[in-house]
Amino acid sequence: MKTLLKVIGGIILLIVVYAIVALLTFSKDYHFEKSIIINSPIEKVWQHTNSMKGFNEWNPWMRLDKNSVITYKGTSGEVGDFYSWKGNDEVGQGEQQITAIIPNEKMSTKIHFIKPFESNANSNVVLSGDGNNTKVTWDINFELSTFMKMMKPMMDYQMGKSYEEGLNNLKTLVEK
Repeated sequence: MKTLLKVIGGIILLIVVYAIVALLTFSKDYHFEKSIIINSPIEKVWQHTNSMKGFNEWNPWMRLDKNSVITYKGTSGEVGDFYSWKGNDEVGQGEQQITAIIPNEKMSTKIHFIKPFESNANSNVVLSGDGNNTKVTWDINFELSTFMKMMKPMMDYQMGKSYEEGLNNLKTLVEK
């Protein structure tokens, strides 16, 4: 019984030490990005990255709830192009709007997550390349709450999986 209590005590101590280290050392500013090379010219890739409807063709979270309610507003592919979503617990609720566009180079958006947790983020899809190869870099930036700072390694893991899935969806869509 003493051994079990020592093991449990050791685990609790490790959790507390990790939490203190995370709170003191992890930045509140969160940045994540992932890139992929697509075997296609920039102009073709841009067709699927320059609007909210185009983005949602490969957005990995759109596939988590086929019954999500999606509403589009604004002019597709222009600053102000907007969509909102409301879905199951995996998808949550929120809205995303284009804030800047540099044709064939970059689309910047503002994201407002409403559920399950309210927060705001900025995201970019950046294209670069030459000839028939296009590098697509997708990023997200937001501020972590104190509690979320402790979750950063798990967030990095989950974001990595989701961004990789999304970029692979885009690659498949463009290269077919």
